[in-house]
Amino acid sequence: MSMGEAVSSCLQKYATFSGRARRSEFFYWGLATGIISAILGLIFGSDSIISSLFSLATLLPGLAVCWRRMHDIGKSGAWYFIILVPIVGIILWIVWVCRDSEPGSNFYGDCPK
Repeated sequence: MSMGEAVSSCLQKYATFSGRARRSEFFYWGLATGIISAILGLIFGSDSIISSLFSLATLLPGLAVCWRRMHDIGKSGAWYFIILVPIVGIILWIVWVCRDSEPGSNFYGDCPK
């Protein structure tokens, strides 16, 4: 999946918390929103209303793609909140999102590969 396809997919599934998301969709979405946030921060300042509106607009699709990424490795999307556990939770979450998809179907749907 290319960056354009990943961003398009995330925007089409704006608030879809069901299904599965591949690693490429998850990481390209994060990369694209990070680049746009940095550019908006440089142009308008990080505390501008435009930067804040962009962050607010991308919050829900970002959470949705994280949720679907957890489904892709066979975990409930609620495991996303493990990042609230200091240090250990963040490390565990990073390891999980870097894992390859579960092959075949799982409880959350067919493999997107």
